[in-house]
Amino acid sequence: MISFPRLECWNTTTKVATIAADVDKNRVLCRISLEILRDQFGASEEEPMQFVAQHRAAIQEAARTLIENGVFEEDGSVLIRACDFLEPLPDSNRVWA
Repeated sequence: MISFPRLECWNTTTKVATIAADVDKNRVLCRISLEILRDQFGASEEEPMQFVAQHRAAIQEAARTLIENGVFEEDGSVLIRACDFLEPLPDSNRVWA
């Protein structure tokens, strides 16, 4: 069983958001970069965690798919990439050229 407690943080050095997943009583850190947050959801560098909160369901779904498919980094975390989302969400603030 995979659940997502309300544990999240932002690393200002690496510009990566981390949300926690509990998988069969084990903690898995799920990471997503500012670049992906910006591309997928129109996130700003000033308020990245606001976009994590607003799009938590989509981020969790991407993380869940990676976990279920066993796609882990060497350290046991999962790294969410652009290809892990079907397409940018239409309600995002992204401007299409």
